[in-house]
Amino acid sequence: MPDLSFQVESAQAVKHAASPLLHFKLNIDNRTSDPVHTIVLNCQIRIDPLQRTYAENEQNGLRDLFGERSRWGQTLKPMLWTHASVIVPAFKESTTANLPVPCTYDFNIAATKYFHALQDGEIPLTLLFSGSIFYDPGEGHLQVAQIPWEKEARFRLPVKIWREMMDIYYPNTAWLCLHKDAFDHLHRYKSENTLPTWERAIEKLLAQAEITK
Repeated sequence: MPDLSFQVESAQAVKHAASPLLHFKLNIDNRTSDPVHTIVLNCQIRIDPLQRTYAENEQNGLRDLFGERSRWGQTLKPMLWTHASVIVPAFKESTTANLPVPCTYDFNIAATKYFHALQDGEIPLTLLFSGSIFYDPGEGHLQVAQIPWEKEARFRLPVKIWREMMDIYYPNTAWLCLHKDAFDHLHRYKSENTLPTWERAIEKLLAQAEITK
């Protein structure tokens, strides 16, 4: 059966998808002589926060996730980012495939908070692969085998690629999800004060909070 290895060569933002999307360019090598007919490839992508250093302003932005800097020895643990999948067509020795990686700008998601806090550098990732390999052992019929869970690849995603992608889909904006009761209170405040935008309502509330300090 095929013995596959995976490597992420690069990543780029997809400009015209329905929602924020990255393509990870995968290099896939087959270390055996059994031709691959198809791969149904699944991937779990994790963030490895311990695999990079953080500037002071980044540390402040990460306090919501990891607590005070003195506790990071206990709190900086690998975290799940997302899942992705792709169908890889037939090949014999090696091939490349674009793995579509869906992204979100929802600040209730830990990965979004982490990415947003980073100003520069790279995001250390581990990709864990699974799925099914359909292959031809030379006997005139296809066989299927599972991709072992130990198949993985590491990749350092440039922070600027993530930021450029979000600028494409949400230029100069950010998304904040509120509980229904909190939204109703904000909506009432906006209406009672005849404020034209949600931004103006929040700015007015923040200004009032500063005055009462």
